[in-house]
Amino acid sequence: MEYLLEVEGLKKSFGGVAALREGRFQLKPGSVHALCGGNGAGKSTFLKILMGIYKRDAGSIRRRGQDVDFSGPAEALASGIAIIEQELSPVPHMTVAENIYLGREPSGRFGGVDFKTMNRNAQRLLDQLEFQIRPTQFMMNLSVAQMQLVEIAKALSHDAEVIFMDEPTSAIGEKEAQQLFKTIERLKAAGKGIVYVSHRLSEIFQIADAYTVFRDGSYIGSGDLADIDRPSLIKMIVGRELGEEYIKTNTPTETDGLQVTGLTAAGKIDDISFSVCKGEIFGIYGLMGSGRSEIFNCIFGLDRLDSGEIRIDGAPVKVSKPADAMEHGLAFVTEDRKLTGLNLTDSVRGNIALASLPELSPNFVMRRRGEQAASRNMIERFAIKAARDTMPVSGLSGGNQQKVVLGKWFLRNPKVLLLDEPTRGVDVGAKREIYRIICEFAEAGGTVVMISSEIDEVLGMSDRILVMRNGRSTGIYPRAETDAQALVHLST
Repeated sequence: MEYLLEVEGLKKSFGGVAALREGRFQLKPGSVHALCGGNGAGKSTFLKILMGIYKRDAGSIRRRGQDVDFSGPAEALASGIAIIEQELSPVPHMTVAENIYLGREPSGRFGGVDFKTMNRNAQRLLDQLEFQIRPTQFMMNLSVAQMQLVEIAKALSHDAEVIFMDEPTSAIGEKEAQQLFKTIERLKAAGKGIVYVSHRLSEIFQIADAYTVFRDGSYIGSGDLADIDRPSLIKMIVGRELGEEYIKTNTPTETDGLQVTGLTAAGKIDDISFSVCKGEIFGIYGLMGSGRSEIFNCIFGLDRLDSGEIRIDGAPVKVSKPADAMEHGLAFVTEDRKLTGLNLTDSVRGNIALASLPELSPNFVMRRRGEQAASRNMIERFAIKAARDTMPVSGLSGGNQQKVVLGKWFLRNPKVLLLDEPTRGVDVGAKREIYRIICEFAEAGGTVVMISSEIDEVLGMSDRILVMRNGRSTGIYPRAETDAQALVHLST
């Protein structure tokens, strides 16, 4: 058989540290091949070598039997290889159509850009994908989920034969994910090859035909998905038995920790009311655009409320800006840690101290010993794997970056923890650690409100679930009295 892509013995080191010890892979025409592995397994390095972003130290890459060595993504694209990257890279002050066709704009008279043709082509592509986005919208006005859809459309606009999809559903909802899966089926039927990277194993078993597992930079094994079950694949990924996927040890009390009544923000949410007890993990589920994240933005003072009341520990509080929310004991882990949760140019220590600067730097002078002690405390508490706390936070895996975000907020000893997609883009091992952290916070009397687009996660971790649709609540349901089918029905 002639493979679309065949890789053997790929190696790459940075400063003497091996990021990829042995990359091995084979992609058949008309197939979806899942590339599996935990954070730090070498998957991203592997894909960047294949796209010509990194130069390999050793190994061979063959495209339809021919040896290739791309010097950059442009050469990979010319060879029929495109990528949907996990890290979004939009040009915010340009439109959706301009982002999709950046560098490939159709020319009009006198050599200028033919915007009419470009917008028409973009609209046709978005309609084919069933993405509800207008080509003339500016990227800066889109949500993170909508930006992800534009990245998907941009990659598919190249009509490539091989498409790398690196966590393509990490920021989108269930409805949009199912639309993407339909597109993948069409691409597969047309003989194209998809390399699919996702930490969501349910997706892999739904759409993939084959799998390859990397661990600690090395090839572990591969095969047909039909020949392996979920526990066995998890064991290959993490190198050990993992046990129960969801850690849930909290017991809700009968004391209110957070109450919101009649929260309304025009065009975003309408008359949202719920109460969460201390010790409870309260889930919020809804499709993209349902208003789920807007609830947190209103509670935390990022969006202006038109009406409504917020109570913490039974007492009404006024929150007009994030500083007010923090003063009242609220902490907010946002859905995109790299965009709004971390300062990627700063160190691990600097990021952990970020939400506590007034306490750590009285008179605008940082107390270095206090900062160092706080950093060490959170690193030990959350088992953050970092060579040193002065290293750039950008050098950590996704799971460890998320634990830095949690450490930043836990340093403030919050009363209420608002979690928007807390395990987005982290592997199964890191997910269990984050679930443990969440449960321990609730067990200690904290109040947790968690948004997740993963139905299994919402059902696995929540005590009760608020379902959102079109900016309104469709009801609150005890965990024991609902299931995945009911959640989908209520949210659509």
